[in-house]
Amino acid sequence: MIKIESLTLQRGPLRLLENASLTLHAGQKVGLLGTNGAGKSSLFALLLGQLTPDAGDCSLPPDWRIAHMRQEIDDLQRLAVDYVLDGDQRLRQIQRQLAEAEQRQDATQLGTLYAELEAHGGFSADSRARTLLAGLGFTPDQCEARVGDFSGGWRMRLNLAQALMCPSDLLLLDEPTNHLDLDAILWLEDWLRSYPGTLLLISHDRDFLDAVVEHIVHVESQKLTLYRGGYSQFERTRAERLSQQQAAYEKQQAQREHMQKYIARFRAQATKARQAQSRLKALERMELLGPAHVDSPFSFSFREADNQSDPLLDLTGGTLGYQGKAVLEQVKLRLAPGARIGVLGPNGAGKSTLIKTLAGTLPLIAGELKTGEHLAIGYFAQHQLDSLDPQASPLLHLARLAPQTREQDLRNFLGGFDFHGSRAEEPVLHFSGGEKARLALALIAWQKPNLLLLDEPTNHLDMEMRHALTLALQNFEGAMLLVSHDRALIRDTTDELWLVADGRLRVYEDDLDSYTRWLAQFRQQQNSAGAPEPSPSTRIDPKAQRRLAAEQRQRLAPLKKAADRLEQQLDRAQQEMAGIEAELADNDLYTDSQRDRLKTLLARQAACRQQIDELEMQWLEAHEALEQLQAELAETP
Repeated sequence: MIKIESLTLQRGPLRLLENASLTLHAGQKVGLLGTNGAGKSSLFALLLGQLTPDAGDCSLPPDWRIAHMRQEIDDLQRLAVDYVLDGDQRLRQIQRQLAEAEQRQDATQLGTLYAELEAHGGFSADSRARTLLAGLGFTPDQCEARVGDFSGGWRMRLNLAQALMCPSDLLLLDEPTNHLDLDAILWLEDWLRSYPGTLLLISHDRDFLDAVVEHIVHVESQKLTLYRGGYSQFERTRAERLSQQQAAYEKQQAQREHMQKYIARFRAQATKARQAQSRLKALERMELLGPAHVDSPFSFSFREADNQSDPLLDLTGGTLGYQGKAVLEQVKLRLAPGARIGVLGPNGAGKSTLIKTLAGTLPLIAGELKTGEHLAIGYFAQHQLDSLDPQASPLLHLARLAPQTREQDLRNFLGGFDFHGSRAEEPVLHFSGGEKARLALALIAWQKPNLLLLDEPTNHLDMEMRHALTLALQNFEGAMLLVSHDRALIRDTTDELWLVADGRLRVYEDDLDSYTRWLAQFRQQQNSAGAPEPSPSTRIDPKAQRRLAAEQRQRLAPLKKAADRLEQQLDRAQQEMAGIEAELADNDLYTDSQRDRLKTLLARQAACRQQIDELEMQWLEAHEALEQLQAELAETP
């Protein structure tokens, strides 16, 4: 287990933790939350032995193997697949020893090392590395490319694959989804759910956390607080606590008022019945969770456009792509004021191509794009962060857009993005990725757009900023086209989905939950289409076949373990519910003197019912996966 006792951790003059304690058990999957600068990454450094406590103690089993996602790349000349294999240091050590033994022609040593290589899984290592790369979106050709040929975001994917390749008892992942698209995130969720070790995960993706972790550790007020459940349960628990404070209540009421207006506008669209249900549920949930964000440093809105055009954009017969090579064909779309569209599609299908073309940064190959007279586009893409003037401050960036506006008005606006006081005057040069993203959004919001084209706007943003962006987009009166791997953002801000796949753009009639199943089927079809037809004359190696069957059976173990664990959790939750209901059956409970106790029991009953619903769904999914794999094994000769 990981045991932290009376820990004090300080970085320079800043005290991150003071007298903090925490116990994590082997095999737990834990999300680590906290504001930027709260000490999350420092806690990782402590576990890696890169920091020592200023007071107290942090201990973990001495034989634990630790894997973590690095933030830097050392060798740009390495092939991608070899770079990933380097994550398994013991494998590389055995391979070096084998090479030395072969040079010496030491038959005894060679026999020992080959046995160790087989026990370590060395003969399947290359295949496993390529599987990891494929899951994270790399093509077979890219596996053989040099690390230096990839952009920064794809290099981070290589670092993630290298961490997953490393055999480990403790896996530390810091923002692993930042540079992933949705299909890679869904693949990673599956991989992490079956990971048998202890996982500590820093992430600002609420759906990702809910899918992977079973506990949340919140770094707040220099303490470590452990919550049971995923992010949604953590948010509910924290909201219940903060809702007792008057400040939280007042802010919640203000948020509820504008959410009600948004719901009323959405309900009026009778043609969106299916998506209306999921959207209304999401918005109702958000109404209850307002207090959980009462201490957020962010509060902003997109300034209302001076004029509108209808349509804003009209594209017919569009062929979209790069340098004459088509990515999307026969594209027809019309964007009217108030359109709120989420764009879905597999990795590389053309989502960013569509956004860039509509933004005017990528010329049409064919077709006609008409723009409204009063069209005002607010375009956000990751490359825009690099186009910020590194020597200019946030205040100067904004003053260049509005030279006639009073400085105090500019400062007030920037304050909503947490650029206060001297921070608004500091050059962008040393800003973090999150701070640059906030500034880019501030510049867009100031310019009164009537069409937002947003390509992965939440990369680098923390939970509080994502929440503030969600509220701002819900209150935005213009049209919006959104590409994002953040499912919560798509679910809470869009009312129509488009799908980019197989070179075409079409309206997606189902909801976001159905899309995850569609994507899994799409990947399966792609894999089947890419698999070579077996030759009739191909001889089957019985030893290799038995080894493959053994590897497949090993895959059953984590699935069965997960299903059994969920069943035990469900039993405990049902027992707890039975106890609560037995207490609620007591007639004496409904007297004035027992009012507080009744209120507490009703709250526990609601939370317990929610937990049982979630556990039942997870248990069913786990059993479906187990039965599917068992059926596959039954067909194996």
